[in-house]
Amino acid sequence: MADNRFEEVYTQGKMKVTKVLRDNETGVLYMLHQEGYGAGLTVMVDQDGKPLVDKNF
Repeated sequence: MADNRFEEVYTQGKMKVTKVLRDNETGVLYMLHQEGYGAGLTVMVDQDGKPLVDKNF
């Protein structure tokens, strides 16, 4: 098994792609959106503004 820090746990779309990535050291989830030549990455947060942690981590 590879020791990858980040792992893709969800993906949707083909031309406009949204992915959820998990930090395998902390369990924190990030959302990546790619469209054309642009991309954006952000930490996912709960309703209190705290980082979302993968409950299966």
